[in-house]
Amino acid sequence: MRTHRFHSPRIVTSLLTALLLSGPVACSKPQPSEDYFQAHTRFSKLYAEQGDEAFADPAMDEVEAMLARVPADSLDAKAAQELRQRIQSGRTQFQSQEKARQEAIAQARTPTSMPGGFASEGSASRSAAPPPPVEETSDAGTGSSGPAVGTSASELASGFSGCFQKGEQVEVRNRGVRDRWELADRATCRQQYAALADQVLLIEEGKVLALVPKSSLQSIPEDGGSK
Repeated sequence: MRTHRFHSPRIVTSLLTALLLSGPVACSKPQPSEDYFQAHTRFSKLYAEQGDEAFADPAMDEVEAMLARVPADSLDAKAAQELRQRIQSGRTQFQSQEKARQEAIAQARTPTSMPGGFASEGSASRSAAPPPPVEETSDAGTGSSGPAVGTSASELASGFSGCFQKGEQVEVRNRGVRDRWELADRATCRQQYAALADQVLLIEEGKVLALVPKSSLQSIPEDGGSK
């Protein structure tokens, strides 16, 4: 004889409630963020193309805006926050370095504002006429136009037909001792880079900081000019 089992209304209600609750729990699982994906892709491209200068690019503001839209409960929330912090820190550091660079260039343009201007270590005292404006350009490379502001010291050593050589260090006010490079005293070099024959290339952080006329370099005596 077949028997039938009946469930009480209370049991049925409990089962339905459990099934209804299971849906929202599954949907609440953190999801990846499309905004973070787009922001990270854009950031990577900008940094690959420009290096640290990317932090000053207005396009980086768009990256930050996308990161700000990443939901707090997203799988990418922590990564988005870290990337925002990296951008903000990178921007602050780049602005600080750029300010220091501009100040150094301004000092190079007015060397007579410091005792002895730029000083070659261990040299005798001598005077120098006020220098013309510092030659400054943003193009760097190893072409016939020669090195410029931003050219790396490694390029000076290995490129430009070997026409540039490291000279005696100079002391720059408020910046300390810096390396200097100048055109080698060879006829072929003087002919190829005639415009740089009377220029000194000041190096900072491995790159050309400024091009200064040799006439603007002033030496100080070994006793620091106390006599």
